[in-house]
Amino acid sequence: MGVAVISARKSVTLTRLCGATALACLFAYALPAAPAFAQDVQSLKPNIPAGSQMLMEADTLVYDNDANTVTAVGGVQIDYGGNRLVAQRVAYDRKSSRLVASGNVEVVNSDGTKMYSEEIDVTDDFADGFINALRVETVDKTYFAAESGERKSGTLTTFNNGVYTACAPCEEKPDKAPIWRIKAQKIIWNGKTKVVRFEKSKFEFFGFPIAYLPAFEIADPTVKRKSGFLIPSVSQNSERGFGLSIPYYFALSPTYDLTVTGTGYTKQGFLGQAEWNQRFNNGQYSLKIAGIHQNDPDAFIDNKRFTVDSGPGEYDGSGNVINRDPNKFRGMVGTTGKFDINPRWSFGWDVLLQSDKNFARTYSIDGYNEYIRRSEIYLTGLHDRNYFDLRAMKFDVQEDSLTSTRDDKEAWALPSLDYSYTPDEPVFGGELNFDVNARVINRSELDARLATPFVRGIEGNSGRLTAEAEWKRSFITEGGLVVTPLLAFQTDGTFVDQTTASVRAIEGMARRLPTPVEADVQSAYYRAMATAGLELRWPVLFSFSSASHVLEPMAQVFARPDAAYSDTLGIPNEDAQSFVFDATTLFERDKFSGYDRIEGGTRANVGMRYSGSFNSGWTTNALFGQSYQLAGGNPFTSPDLVNVGAYSGLETDESDFVGLVGFATPTGIAASASARLDEQSFEVRRAEFKAGYTSRPFSLSAKYAYIQAQPLYGFSTDREEVTLGSSVRFHENWRAFGSGTYDFESGVVTRNAVGFAYDDECFSYTLTMSEKRDPRKVTDPVNASEDERTFGFNISFRTLGDFGTKSSQFGN
Repeated sequence: MGVAVISARKSVTLTRLCGATALACLFAYALPAAPAFAQDVQSLKPNIPAGSQMLMEADTLVYDNDANTVTAVGGVQIDYGGNRLVAQRVAYDRKSSRLVASGNVEVVNSDGTKMYSEEIDVTDDFADGFINALRVETVDKTYFAAESGERKSGTLTTFNNGVYTACAPCEEKPDKAPIWRIKAQKIIWNGKTKVVRFEKSKFEFFGFPIAYLPAFEIADPTVKRKSGFLIPSVSQNSERGFGLSIPYYFALSPTYDLTVTGTGYTKQGFLGQAEWNQRFNNGQYSLKIAGIHQNDPDAFIDNKRFTVDSGPGEYDGSGNVINRDPNKFRGMVGTTGKFDINPRWSFGWDVLLQSDKNFARTYSIDGYNEYIRRSEIYLTGLHDRNYFDLRAMKFDVQEDSLTSTRDDKEAWALPSLDYSYTPDEPVFGGELNFDVNARVINRSELDARLATPFVRGIEGNSGRLTAEAEWKRSFITEGGLVVTPLLAFQTDGTFVDQTTASVRAIEGMARRLPTPVEADVQSAYYRAMATAGLELRWPVLFSFSSASHVLEPMAQVFARPDAAYSDTLGIPNEDAQSFVFDATTLFERDKFSGYDRIEGGTRANVGMRYSGSFNSGWTTNALFGQSYQLAGGNPFTSPDLVNVGAYSGLETDESDFVGLVGFATPTGIAASASARLDEQSFEVRRAEFKAGYTSRPFSLSAKYAYIQAQPLYGFSTDREEVTLGSSVRFHENWRAFGSGTYDFESGVVTRNAVGFAYDDECFSYTLTMSEKRDPRKVTDPVNASEDERTFGFNISFRTLGDFGTKSSQFGN
C-alpha cells in the first residue's frame, strides 16, 4: 500500500508541506485591505520571512503515495511565517497542484486580516481558485461576505451575491443588518486595471434599500490615486439658488493631479472650477481657477439697502442705484505653495486675483472665501532660538456692499520683516535678545471716520524700521527674593508720504480748520528709547497636608525718557491699534501691541499673583494689580490717529485696577473672571466671565462680556452680551447641541444655532441651523442688515466618502 498514516495529535515542523507555494497562496486569499476583495496581484503575496519553516498541528496526517496526495485531518492548525490557518481538513493534490481546506476554515494573515469560509479550493500558483461561504474582516475593520468566490487567470476575481460594509457586526445580534451595506449580484475585481465593479447592486440603510444601481465602479483601494468622480455636494442661497457640484479627479501622475468641478445653480447658471496640484521632494503648490457667466446679476441687489456685489455702479443723493453696470462674467485665479529650501528656510505664497472684490466669498470657493482675505508671499527661517520672517501682503475685505469702499482702504505691506536673535551663550550672565521689525505700507484711499474722529490708515505710503535690544538677568537672594535688572534700547525711523486727503484729515482731527494743501507732504521721524528696569518677585510657599499655595508679590519699575513725537498726529499707527489693558498685560515692559507706538516716562507696575493646588485635584489662580506713571509724559494720554490709549485705564497717573481669578476641578468644571475697575470708584469698566462643564454625556459653556461706552471708537453706548452653549449626548451615538448670544443693549438674540448629530464607527450625520441678527434692528432699522438663516448637513460613510454641504453654503 502507498498510504502512510500518522495518528495521535502532534506538532510537526515541515520544510515543505504540500508545497510552500500552495500554502502561501492560501494565506494570500485573506486579502489584506478594504474592501477585502480589491487588491493588486503582487500585493496578494503574503509576507513570508526568508528561511521560515512551516509548523503543522493535526490529529491525523495521511500520505497517499499512490494518489500522490497529502491530507491533514482533525483540528488542523498550520503556522507559516506569522500566517495561520485553522481547518478541520487540509488536502494537497500534487498531480493537479490544488490545495483544498474545508470545515470552518479560518485564515489569519500576518497583518491581522481574517478570512472565514467553509471551503477553499485553490491552485498552488493562485491563478485559479474557488471559495464557498466567504467572509473577510480586514485590519481597518471593513467587512466583506459572499456566497462564493472564483478567481481566473490570476487577475480576475468574481464574488457572487456579495456584501460590503465598514460597520462592525452587532455582538448581541450577529444577524442584524448593519447601518449601511452594499449588496451586489456580482462583484468583479480586475487586478490588472485595478477597478472593482458592482453589478445589480443596491445600497441598504438600516436594512432598507434606498438606492439601486445597475452598475458602478470604484477604484481599487490599494491604489492611492485614481481618476474618477468624487462625492458630489449641494448648496443653496437666495441669490445663487440651489446648486449641485460634481467633481472629477484626474490622477495624471504620482506627483501631480487635476480636479475639475462643475456646479449648476438654478438662478445663476454654470460655475466651472479647476484645481491643479503638484508635489515635489521639497514642497508643493496648487493653482485654482473659477468662473461663471451669471444669468441673473440683479439677484444680488438688496432692494432695501440698495447694495450689490455683482459689479460697479453709482448712487444718487437718495441712495438709489443709478447707472449700474453689473458684471455678468465673474472669476478668480488663486494659488498657494510652500517649499523647503533647506531644513532651516522655507518659501511660499498664497495669492488671490479676482474680477471683483468678493467673487470667491459669494460662490464659496474653498480656500479663498474668508471675509478678510490676505494674499502674501513669504520667506521664513527658524533655527534654535533665532527667527526670520519676510513677506509681502495685500489685505482685501470680501463684502457685498457697493456703497462701501473698504477694499480700496485696505493696505499693501511691501514688505513686512521680523527678525529675532538670541545668543545661545549667556551675555554677562544674562539673556540678550535682538529684534528687528520693518514694514512699508501703501494704501490707495484714506481709511477714516472723521466724525468720530478715527483714521485707521493714511492715503499714501509710510515705512518704518525698528531695531531693539534687551538684556536681563535674574538673581535670587537667600531669602528667596528674585531680583531681575533689565536694560533695553530701541531706535526706529519712520518715513511718511501723505496725500492731500490724509493731511486734511489729520488737520481736522487736530481740531484746526482745514488749511489749503496743494501738494503731498513728506515727513521723516527718528526716535530712540533707552530703558532701565528692575523687577522684584518674592514667591512664598504655604504647604499643608491637603493643599499648597504660592503667594507672589511683584513689582516693576521702568525708567526712560519721554517718547519722541508722542503728541504728533503725523505718525501713522498701523500695528498698535488693538490695545487692551488687563491683568495679562499688567507686567509688560511696553504695553502697546506693536512698534508704531512706544512707551515713555517712568512707570511702575505692582501686583500680587497667587496659585493653589489641592489634593482633591482642584487648582486655583489669581492676579490683581495696578500701574503708576511716576514721571514724564504719560503716552496713553497722547492722541494718535486711532486714539489708542483712550478708555484704556492707563490714561491717568494711577491706572485702573485689573485682576483675574480662576479655578478648575477634576470633575470637568472650570471658571474664570477678569475685570478692570475704576481706580477711584471701583466702577466696572470692562469685565469678562467664562465658565464651563465638560463630561461624556453633557457639556455646558457660558461667556459674559461687558465693555463701557467708547465714543471715540464709535461706540456711544455700553456693550454687554452673554453667550451660552451646550451639548448633550442622550444616547451612545446621538447628541444635540446649541448656542445663543444675547445683546443686552438692544435686547436682541444676535446669534443662535442648534443641531443634532449621530456618529459611530462607520457612519456619521450632522444637521445644523443657525440665525444671525443685526442688533441695529432696534436702534437703526433702516441701515440694519437683514436676518441671516443658515442650514447645513453632512452625511459620512466610512470608506465611501462624505455628502452634504458646509453650513455657510445654505442660507439666505
